[in-house]
Amino acid sequence: MAQGIGFVFPGQGSQSVGMGKLLYDAHPSVKSVYDEASSVLGYDVAALCFTGPPERLNLTEFTQPALLASSMAAFKLLEPVGLKPVAVAGHSLGEYSALVAAGGLAFQDAVALVQKRGRYMSEAVAPGTGLVAALLGLTAEVVKDVCRLASPAGVVAAANFNSPGQVVIAGEKAAVERAIELAKGQGCKKAIPLPVSVPVHTPLMQQAADRLARDLAEVSWSDLRAPLVNNAEARVISRANEIQASLIRQLPSSVLWEETVRTMGTMGVTTFVEVGPGTVLTGLIKRILPGARLLNVNDPTSLDTTLAAVSST
Repeated sequence: MAQGIGFVFPGQGSQSVGMGKLLYDAHPSVKSVYDEASSVLGYDVAALCFTGPPERLNLTEFTQPALLASSMAAFKLLEPVGLKPVAVAGHSLGEYSALVAAGGLAFQDAVALVQKRGRYMSEAVAPGTGLVAALLGLTAEVVKDVCRLASPAGVVAAANFNSPGQVVIAGEKAAVERAIELAKGQGCKKAIPLPVSVPVHTPLMQQAADRLARDLAEVSWSDLRAPLVNNAEARVISRANEIQASLIRQLPSSVLWEETVRTMGTMGVTTFVEVGPGTVLTGLIKRILPGARLLNVNDPTSLDTTLAAVSST
């Protein structure tokens, strides 16, 4: 059995209409995951994932439960193999999938929490007033400086430190636009506005974090079966009493994804399995740890490839 496995779970931006359908059709056992999510939320989660419409799937409060359910359906197909990960992690929303996979949180509770998380995020900032953009080709320090220099125009912060040379900034529209101008003056190769309406992982999310804190306090948490490397500090946590505070800090704090992956590497993770829709994290990890073995589970072919790879070593 493979040694040095880490599971990583995608976040918002990895969703697409049709996600999970091939796995669902090939493995009827995952129907129970979607049914459970639907019973919590009061609408057909499988139908939303498989047929959209995209306008609804891309609304934050629908995106988050849909991605969680799709990721946990993929994870359900790995569970019988009995893989014991060295560590788990998730990108933003994906941290909730990672916590469910590691036994820290019941799936039903996670579904209800991420729906509220998405709603609170949307309500924290008036529609059309925020902007999110990826800056390519600058160091983390230069991006921090650019945000600081643009701050007279409004709130702008580094939201995701995704990989070497890729940092996502977010905040109030005018401030983000000013930061992009300044970044180009510092040698930014490309600034790509992202189709995300909510400037998550900036101080603008503090109100959403405060609202979410009340819901997190009402949920039952367990110690983790595999340690989580968290987003907010890229710190290893495994105790139930650490999880809530970490998730509250996550919303207004930057996602330290590059550092998270490097931490998993120092823990002995040599094989990263991205569990859920898309391969965004696989692409990032390739740039962070070029020597890592990268696998994913988002359709029957990738599932079979991953199962063969982890059982042959």
